[in-house]
Amino acid sequence: MYLKILFVLIKERSVIQLVKNNYALISLTCLFFLGILFFSYRMFSLGMLSVLSLFVLYRINFKHRPTVSLFVFFLSGFVLFILGNDVIAQFRISKEAKIVLNRSLLFVLILGTVISIRRTKEVVKLYTVMPNWNSRIDFPNHTIKTLTFLGFGLLGSMTIFFPLLFMESKSFSQSLLIFALVFSLINAVLEELLWRGLLLSSLKNYVSTFYAVTVTSIGFGLLHLSIGIPFLMSLSFSFGGLFYALVVLKTKSIYPAILFHFVINIGMVLNGWIL
Repeated sequence: MYLKILFVLIKERSVIQLVKNNYALISLTCLFFLGILFFSYRMFSLGMLSVLSLFVLYRINFKHRPTVSLFVFFLSGFVLFILGNDVIAQFRISKEAKIVLNRSLLFVLILGTVISIRRTKEVVKLYTVMPNWNSRIDFPNHTIKTLTFLGFGLLGSMTIFFPLLFMESKSFSQSLLIFALVFSLINAVLEELLWRGLLLSSLKNYVSTFYAVTVTSIGFGLLHLSIGIPFLMSLSFSFGGLFYALVVLKTKSIYPAILFHFVINIGMVLNGWIL
């Protein structure tokens, strides 16, 4: 009993010490998430306060400057993304066209991230190589062939189509199918390039893999607030970001994550969750 209590105390003390040692990193991470949250809800004053606070941290914290720079440029691009989305909303075009234009604006976030990376002159690994299908992926207690792992991932992604089995009308117009393909391709490629390509790779260089996966997964989920998805549902998308990050890190390739993302997006369109 006493040993158990002692173990808990030691464990809690280790956690407290870990928090103290990473206080600056935790602070700038919270500011980054708050920036996404405030800008998504068009609370620009509070959002700019988050950016200003990050800039102050950039000036006083040399250790985490590359990470702070990445967050500042990302949020700066995010402001342009939000403003551009509001402008698109005023266009007298179809809802489908507005959604495609909105997803295309993710390029602004990619541009802001690239500018930050170029400033720090870091070498970024974008995972733009094909996976080695015959290699084996290591897990804590076993290994699995890469092709088998990706096969299970694809099957899991295709469960998004199950709701279609219970729909009374299963016929889809040609225009809807074209929209599903165009939207899914643009969204999957740009989101994966941003979160699992640029940001995951950069943060791994600056801090740690655990931190990179955590930040990119939660940030990926929160970004969906900007397109009107409720908070809890947006946050649940973080599990999708975690899955994509696992796929990229285990296969050392971004292409399987893009494929899985593409499949899920098509299913969301056909299920009526996008339009």
